[in-house]
Amino acid sequence: MAVRVLIVDDSGFFRRRISEILGSDKRIEVVGMAADGMEAIRKVAELKPDVVTMDIEMPVLDGISAVRRIMATHPTPILMFSSLTSDGAKATLDALDAGAVDYLPKRLEDLSPDHAEASKILCTRVRTIGLRGMAGRAAAPKVAGVASVPPPKSRVAIPPRGSCKIVLIGTSTGGPAALQQILSKLPADYPVPILLVQHMPGSFTPAFAQRLDQLCAISVKEAAEGDVLKPGTALLAPGGRQMVVEDRRGSVVVHITDSEPGQNYRPCVDITFVSVAKAYPGKTLAVVLTGMGADGREGARVLKQGGSFIWAQDEASCVVYGMPMAVAEAGLVDQVLSLSDIGPSLAQGI
Repeated sequence: MAVRVLIVDDSGFFRRRISEILGSDKRIEVVGMAADGMEAIRKVAELKPDVVTMDIEMPVLDGISAVRRIMATHPTPILMFSSLTSDGAKATLDALDAGAVDYLPKRLEDLSPDHAEASKILCTRVRTIGLRGMAGRAAAPKVAGVASVPPPKSRVAIPPRGSCKIVLIGTSTGGPAALQQILSKLPADYPVPILLVQHMPGSFTPAFAQRLDQLCAISVKEAAEGDVLKPGTALLAPGGRQMVVEDRRGSVVVHITDSEPGQNYRPCVDITFVSVAKAYPGKTLAVVLTGMGADGREGARVLKQGGSFIWAQDEASCVVYGMPMAVAEAGLVDQVLSLSDIGPSLAQGI
């Protein structure tokens, strides 16, 4: 069954361009277009698409407001198109806060200079997000008047107190909202440092780190060369580069490197995880959250071989069950947790 898409943008040229690209994939059907946020709201209610692509700046009603109203009335997975600027970063983060699940650069050339590759990335992202929407609608409806009873929770596999010296969190699609939910549950005096790897452009990570810092009791900052790892502080890998840790004269510090040819993810969860496995053998708790692909699996394998703990987000609470699934299917996971349980479980004590 084809994923049904509504395209929303005030530029007729851009609507046609996106429609042509998506229409070239037989697994995707463009069911409608809208030129502003108000029209988008009406067409979502009328057409019930599996996914919506949404511009941010539009007349009548902007994209962020449209996202907020669509999610309140007809919840639908929404993919934002964004400019890769500091202003674009802020607006995109606002859209994610409003309920959008992912974003792509509006200049498709920023995805890849190769048109065919950029088109493939766009189609894959739309289809992946749309399948999640289809799955949600296909779920069995609740019987009126009968409350569903959740299964009993198993005891969370938390490392023995004092044995864990650092927490790692890796994520991609759906990660910004997930990280916000998790980190906001941690106390200011959290006893160990935290490293965050979120697939995100370099123009976005400063604004994202600042937003997390404002929302959380712990300190959050974009990682910089030579940063010393400290308890109660989360360091976010800078977009477009790689973050590793090194032991320098008895202190573990951050080293920021440029990506090498062939490294598809910038930043890459695997690269950070492997470096931490060397610096903190057997003393790490790594958490793999929602995201496309398998980034984090090989890094988790190295951590696990050294005796560290691995948690993964469960399928039901993921925007995209890719990265956690890869780690789970490799047999590397000590605990599978719902997103709502990860923050409180981390806060119980390490």
